[in-house]
Amino acid sequence: MVLKVILAIILPPVAAYMQVKTTTHLWVNIVLTILGFVPGQIHALWLVLTNQK
Repeated sequence: MVLKVILAIILPPVAAYMQVKTTTHLWVNIVLTILGFVPGQIHALWLVLTNQK
């Protein structure tokens, strides 16, 4: 889990992929990261910390 939190801060789409694989959440995270890095980080942290599957 610590690795996923670190990845959510550094590479949000990678952390999102590790958490939810190729679901809609991954694509939302990629778009958010492209539009602004901080929204992508927030979304990835939310995915990791709420244990979304």
